[in-house]
Amino acid sequence: MRPVRVRGSEEPRRCGWCRRVLPEQGSVGRPRLYCGQACRQRAYEQRSATAKAGLPDDVVLVSRGELDGLQDRLYQLRCALEDVQTLLTERPTKAELERSLSDLLRSTGRLDRLWVSERAG
Repeated sequence: MRPVRVRGSEEPRRCGWCRRVLPEQGSVGRPRLYCGQACRQRAYEQRSATAKAGLPDDVVLVSRGELDGLQDRLYQLRCALEDVQTLLTERPTKAELERSLSDLLRSTGRLDRLWVSERAG
């Protein structure tokens, strides 16, 4: 299946809860907002909790553990970026540059999967 695209954009549509890319759907019916019933339910629970607490709709509630995990991953990403920046000033070999860029890609991948993996568990 091809991913759903946001109208007028090359950016694929993502699940309103877990941010996974949504599969493309036919032209009939409303566009999908969630990848499945579990994500729809979690989003409903989030909206209900924020409404009960009198918080604005755009507030995102996360646990201390989720926030700590996000901060750790952002720190890893920053370190990987600094490593690439330092390496570029030292005339790296192709192998060194490939290894450093591979580490950088791994850091961004872990960051991208943060919410999906922690919410699925």
